Amino acid sequence: MKIKWIVIIGLALLFSCDFDRNSTRSKGDDGSRDLEQIIADGVLTAVTEFNSTNYFIYKGEPMGYQFDMLQAFAEHLGVRLEIIAENNLEEAFKMLEEGEVDVFANNLTVTGTRSKKFSFTIPHSQTRQVLVQRKKVAEETGVEVIRNPIDLSNRIVYVQKGSASANRLRNLSDEIGTPIVIVEMSKYEADELIELVANSEIDYTVCDEDVAKVNANYFENIDIETPVSFEQNLAWAVGKDSPMLLNELNEWLEGFAKTAEYRIIRTKYFENSIWAKRIINELTAIRNGKISKFDDGFKNASNKIDWDWRLFASMVYQESRFKHNVKSNKGAYGLMQFMPSTAKYFGVKHKTDPDTQIEAGAKYLRWLDNRFIDSIPDPEERIKFILASYNAGLGHVIDARNLARKYGKNPNVWENNVDYFILNKSNPEFYKDDVVKHGYCRGEETYNYVTQIISRYKHYRNIIPN
Repeated sequence: MKIKWIVIIGLALLFSCDFDRNSTRSKGDDGSRDLEQIIADGVLTAVTEFNSTNYFIYKGEPMGYQFDMLQAFAEHLGVRLEIIAENNLEEAFKMLEEGEVDVFANNLTVTGTRSKKFSFTIPHSQTRQVLVQRKKVAEETGVEVIRNPIDLSNRIVYVQKGSASANRLRNLSDEIGTPIVIVEMSKYEADELIELVANSEIDYTVCDEDVAKVNANYFENIDIETPVSFEQNLAWAVGKDSPMLLNELNEWLEGFAKTAEYRIIRTKYFENSIWAKRIINELTAIRNGKISKFDDGFKNASNKIDWDWRLFASMVYQESRFKHNVKSNKGAYGLMQFMPSTAKYFGVKHKTDPDTQIEAGAKYLRWLDNRFIDSIPDPEERIKFILASYNAGLGHVIDARNLARKYGKNPNVWENNVDYFILNKSNPEFYKDDVVKHGYCRGEETYNYVTQIISRYKHYRNIIPN
């Protein structure tokens, strides 16, 4: 039984964000939060940026350089990962200072001012700052492409507020002895500013070369060949009261940077031009609040059952990867992956249009909701039982609740209660119990189904406006 739990925990780490970000976070006697409390809670909380390299949604799934690195570190610790997306660097540092997060995972340069408040890891990578401008700027404005940073004198350059780029430009202005007009944008990050340059809405921005290269694969009219800094070390930040976490991170980073896994991550996000084009194209849709081409149907159906449409989308992705005509080897088909008997009951056929499939799925979810609403009044808790029933069937979930009741657990709470018994319903000790009426169930699949949908939903909430 212990081995099975280790396997399941490992699988769950792939999709590991809690439903509620404001869950209780334990702290030490002095109010600090260090590695000991993280291990005790079983959750590592990190903040990072939503952009084309750090953290984003691609084809329905969370990805990114910082995301993959954080996942690897969480797996190293044996804990779950909870991510908060925040593109305002000052707000992210504030979260770290106030103990809302354990790690600020980003491409952070270490400055004297920052070091007074925070502790920084050893470098996870290096980059330099480059100027982003249009290749045909001379034709548009009569001004030649800048090759010497000195020529930025009296130019207007837009940068992300609080970024290394802003600091570098201030230093450069002092070095050349003439002003550079630096406009710090609190609501724009590097990707968005690069897009503004490409669309001729602004003339210049400065950002990390890694980010500039990714965007140059998509915006072919931008020039990124002018460096404005030497190579800089990039690190993560932790609180001053987290020395054990800092030490663990440093030891892990030193070893991880030498692995094939790390090289694959770097290559995937920074050296694959075809991949970069796909990411940025998808990112544009995500910024506009789009997950799939079926979003309108998800929103309409969700309104009728009082669900967040992003949760509905996460569930449909789990079922069909947003493919409306897919058929499983078990005979389930469509966006909602109805089995033939269920499909017939709700009026769904193989050629039924996507919107009707979605509507039928919502009707089924409402039917399941009515089965639990009296005994499980908390909507967030009830959703877990609904999802489990959608996957395994209502009968198996009822069996798991009966087992929980018999063994002194709460039949109305999923985590660490009913989920244990659904997980172990493939064990004869449980599926042959007298209180079980529906026999064997591949509970591992259902356990992961619920975990993955809720975790993906958290990522959708992070990034996609309601």
